[in-house]
Amino acid sequence: MAHGHKHGHHHHHVDPEAGDMRVALAVGVNLALTVAQVVGGVLAGSLALIADALHNFSDAISLIIAFAARKIARRPSDSAMTFGYGRVEIVAALINYTTLIVIGVYLVYEAAMRFLDPQDVAGWTVVIIAAIALVVDVVTAALTFALSKESVNIRAAFLHNVADALGSVAVIVAGTLILLFDWWLIDPLVTLLIAGYILWQAFAEIGGVIRILMLGSPPDIRTDAVIGEMEAVEGVAGIHHAHFWQMNEHDNALDAHLVIDRGAWDHADDIKLRVKAMLSEKFGIGHSTLEMECSLHACDHPDRIGDGHG
Repeated sequence: MAHGHKHGHHHHHVDPEAGDMRVALAVGVNLALTVAQVVGGVLAGSLALIADALHNFSDAISLIIAFAARKIARRPSDSAMTFGYGRVEIVAALINYTTLIVIGVYLVYEAAMRFLDPQDVAGWTVVIIAAIALVVDVVTAALTFALSKESVNIRAAFLHNVADALGSVAVIVAGTLILLFDWWLIDPLVTLLIAGYILWQAFAEIGGVIRILMLGSPPDIRTDAVIGEMEAVEGVAGIHHAHFWQMNEHDNALDAHLVIDRGAWDHADDIKLRVKAMLSEKFGIGHSTLEMECSLHACDHPDRIGDGHG
C-alpha cells in the first residue's frame, strides 16, 4: 500500500494549529508532573519513581522537540533548503528515539545496581504519586494519539509517553506488592521490564527513520516493481540510473533516465506523462524527475539503479 494514497484524507485530520496547541498542552502537563515526582521519589527513596520522573522529563523534552519540528516543517522551500523543511520531523524523531534508547540502557544499569544493593521503598508514597503520573500520561497520550498516527515525529514523542504510562502502572503494581508482601525485589524487576519495553519499541521504530535519512527506497514498495511497471509503459525502451527515495514519511520521489523507443521520439512527452501518471496512481509517487534519452543516444552500459560509471 503506497503512502501517497493516504496523503489526501489522512494528512489533514488534525488542523496544524490545533495540533500545536495539543502538543504545547502536553508539554506543560509533563513538566509540572516531573517536579512533583522528583520530590516524591527523593522523599520515598524509590528508584522506580525517580526513573519515572526522569522519564516524564524526557517526555516533556521529546514533546518540545516534536513541537519545534512541526513548526519548522511547515516552512516553504527556499534557496538553502530546496526540498523544503519537512525532513526536520525525521531528524527530530531520530533524536527522540536515540534518547529513548539511552534512557532504556540507563534504567537497565540502575536496576542492576539495585539488585546488588537493595533499598527500602516507601510503598504508599510511591503508589499515590505513580497514580497521579499515570493520569498525566494518559492525558498526554490522548492529546497526541491522533497526531501520532500520521507523523513519525509525534510518534516518537508518543512512545516516550506510552513507555511512561507503563512505567507508572508497573510502579503502582510494585508499590502494592511491597506494601502487601514486603517484596523489595519487585522495584528493580519492574524497572527492568519498563527498560526492556522501551528498548524493544525504540529499536523497532528507529530503523525506518534512519532509512529515510539514508535516502533508502520506501520500505512498502519494491524498487524493481516500480522500474518494471515503468518499462511496461508503451514506447519505453528501458530505464536506468534510477533513484528512489522518501522525501519524508508520506512522500515518495523518483528520478531516472527514460529511454524512448526508436521511432517514438515524436511522442516522448506523451510517454513521459503516461509514466508519471502511472507512478502517481499505482505507487503514490508524486515527485518524479525523468531525463529522456533516445534509444540511439542512450547512456553506454548504464547501471539500472544508481549512478555507476557508464
